[in-house]
Amino acid sequence: MESLRKAVADLGSSIVETLRELGQISILCLQVAFWISRGRLPVRQVLVHMNEIGVNSLPLIAITSLFAGMVLVVQVGKQFLDLKAETFIGGTVGLSLTRELAPLLTALAVSGRSGSAIAAELGTMKVTEQIDALVVMATSPIAYLVVPRVIACALVMPCLTIFSETVGILGGAVVAVAQVRISSDTFSKSIVDWVQYDDVVSGVVKAFVFGIIIAIISSYKGLKTSGGAEGVGRATTASVVLITGLLLVTNYFLSVLFFSYKASLIK
Repeated sequence: MESLRKAVADLGSSIVETLRELGQISILCLQVAFWISRGRLPVRQVLVHMNEIGVNSLPLIAITSLFAGMVLVVQVGKQFLDLKAETFIGGTVGLSLTRELAPLLTALAVSGRSGSAIAAELGTMKVTEQIDALVVMATSPIAYLVVPRVIACALVMPCLTIFSETVGILGGAVVAVAQVRISSDTFSKSIVDWVQYDDVVSGVVKAFVFGIIIAIISSYKGLKTSGGAEGVGRATTASVVLITGLLLVTNYFLSVLFFSYKASLIK
């Protein structure tokens, strides 16, 4: 009986802690929106963070997307050839990348590389009392530290996603021509016939939302860091874990939303 009571108490504590974190994250989102709405945006800082988050992530995203596109063709190529449906290979790869894989893989790569860096950087500033120094100087840590990172991540993620889609399709085309033995014209025509403008838009919108999630969560975990160097490590790990879960959940609901919208247009 005692063990059951303890289990229920632990479950209740976990639920309360989760709700508390959701509330604090919501407050941080409102604070970021408030400072952005004031219009005085730190353009130079935004550009610096766009370079750090975007340009420096290109090699990782290129490798990830290239092999994702190649693996897609390897997986579906033989099956479509057996069904005499090789004209569907390019379209399948294009739709998979634009709708789902490119936005999600890009977001996961950025969260692991840049999201963890944001959490570690802000966490270090927190435990070394640099955040407190900003408050003493009447400077808002949200406006000075969080807002530029949120804007930069939200703006650069769609660009990275389009880059990911392009590299993934090129990787798929190489395997389709060299291994599956279909012509490049057949592959490219299939993509043009299947992939529509709204498919690309849905991927870009996903990337924009994912960018906000990455920056907000990593900033939140960094600002809530305590316990010295060990606390910075815990905050960094917690930010990546939480971001990964939120990205997967958000991706599902956005996919449902976009498919529902397309279905309503067809009707």
